[in-house]
Amino acid sequence: MGHLEARAEGAGPFTTRLTWRLAEGGLAVWESRAARRRGTLGVRAAERGEPVPQRADRATLVRLGRLNVVASLSFVIGGALFALGAALALRSASATTSASVYFVGGLFFTGGAYASLLQAINAPRPGSTPGTLESGRWRWWRYEPMRIDWVGTFLLFAGTLVFGVNLLDSFLHGLTAQQANRLIWAPDMIGCLLFLVSGRLALMEVGHGSPSVLPHDLGWWIVVVNQLGSALFMIAALADFTVPATGALVNADIANWGTLTGAVCFCVGGVLQAFERP
Repeated sequence: MGHLEARAEGAGPFTTRLTWRLAEGGLAVWESRAARRRGTLGVRAAERGEPVPQRADRATLVRLGRLNVVASLSFVIGGALFALGAALALRSASATTSASVYFVGGLFFTGGAYASLLQAINAPRPGSTPGTLESGRWRWWRYEPMRIDWVGTFLLFAGTLVFGVNLLDSFLHGLTAQQANRLIWAPDMIGCLLFLVSGRLALMEVGHGSPSVLPHDLGWWIVVVNQLGSALFMIAALADFTVPATGALVNADIANWGTLTGAVCFCVGGVLQAFERP
């Protein structure tokens, strides 16, 4: 299958979509999210109006499907546990009880984020022949800073690890305001920022570099819901700052409600992700 030309689209240095015009008169279109999540690219023949999905090999599809199940379940369970932890805090449960629930939820978030990173690492790439996909050997790690999906999922994974520091330090008692802000609040803020940047990259990926509203695109809804969750987590983090003069939080209710609603968003995003599969 020959081709006449290729056109790249994306954001900044990142390529999110490649379009080849085939010698036969049709088009072949590779999109980074579709390849990573569904293991497909689209080929449209000259006489057809709609692209026909061309799939990666069976082993790659099975691999991507399993990773999607792990990521989806992990975000659903992690989100549910974070919502439970916030609900317990609103009901004035002990700090240790809430911290324990948050910590277990954080482990699930980390597992889901790593599964998402593995999807990016092991996603099929455009083949040497337009309209085909090629898969490499399985990898647990790969450094690919020029790929938007790798950078976005890596930042998400890094954010969950930073949250882990925050969650571990939340078991400490008798901290001064300065210690609480340094050991608990600062990692929380860094984790939220990483989540927001990751979500911004995901929005750029689905929109191919331009702000887009895509109500018929499941991937767009997943990204938007998760980004809303990240924004609510950031609001909660800002309200969780300990004022040195009083030793009290800026607003404990906003911190707990922001965490609860943000966690529900990630839970919903996980449910939606279960349907974005090979």
